[in-house]
Amino acid sequence: MAAFGHTFPFYAGPKPTFPMDTTLAVIITIFLTALVTFIIILPGIRGKMRLFWLLRVVTSLFIGAVILAVNFSSEWSVGQVSTNTSYKAFSSQWISADVGLQVGLRGVNITLTGTPVQQLNETISYNEEFTWRLGENYAEEYARALEKGLPDPVLYLAEKFTPNSPCGLHGQYRLAGHYTSAILWVAFLCWLLANVMLSMPVLVYGGLMLLATGIFQLLGLLFFSMATSLTPPCPLRLGTATLHTHRGPAFWITLTTGLLCVLLGLAMGVAYRMQPHRLKVFFNHSVGKNPGLEWNPEEGGLLSPRYRSTAESPETQDIPLSEASSKGCCEKKHPSVPAHAL
Repeated sequence: MAAFGHTFPFYAGPKPTFPMDTTLAVIITIFLTALVTFIIILPGIRGKMRLFWLLRVVTSLFIGAVILAVNFSSEWSVGQVSTNTSYKAFSSQWISADVGLQVGLRGVNITLTGTPVQQLNETISYNEEFTWRLGENYAEEYARALEKGLPDPVLYLAEKFTPNSPCGLHGQYRLAGHYTSAILWVAFLCWLLANVMLSMPVLVYGGLMLLATGIFQLLGLLFFSMATSLTPPCPLRLGTATLHTHRGPAFWITLTTGLLCVLLGLAMGVAYRMQPHRLKVFFNHSVGKNPGLEWNPEEGGLLSPRYRSTAESPETQDIPLSEASSKGCCEKKHPSVPAHAL
């Protein structure tokens, strides 16, 4: 039966897997394309303004990419353990494998990798996803996994997140995922509005929207932490080891980006109060209300604007009219009346 390279002739072999989530790959590709496009046109900006444009665009693209990526990421709570566990249900065969669990806002991702990969005449490398997003039924996906005959560690972890499980993980993580995702979408909308307002002469409102972007991200983290801490942690025993979960990279990068947005929003508010003209120059806006402010892009006058002193500015000089000119002007305006007209 295993004449075809240690595989059964009537069953398909392991499917090739993409090294990362396709949704995250699309998001990263879009933002990297925008960044590369900007870098191509960057040499057209003169002086030190080139550096400041680069900082603004890179920071803005980073914030937008993070908000979108973590919304679709499955690494909000992660855990991994190496253990010796049973391979199939109702079987006495054991394997040595690395078991990983990744919980996101839309479902869970369970990985099983043998150490070594080739054991029991099989390639032990599984990566299964179970979702609870709107329009999906987690219980039906779990039932299909049972019909497929997935390995016992995968089914054991997936069963812990079913609606009927006594652990209650499905309810708390599903609730946390839905509301945290909605809050992050509001943060993404605030980020879009901040970019629009910062390109217009309403910098103070752009700073407020950037501050709101960070606040909504932090609110999403707060809600996720509170919702996932309502019940005590459920023990996940896999053979000879126990799997423990902790906050994943998506949680911490969201926290970092949220704090960054809050600091940038507060900094813009302070700069608008203290140095509004410098802030306008930083965002390449005109400063028509202060005609004494000049900026030279070749000198990189972003941080050192030149103010023309009163002594340097040319004074208007009154040029007196000559007597002849004024007399001729008066004669034209008031012509003399001839005597014979009287």
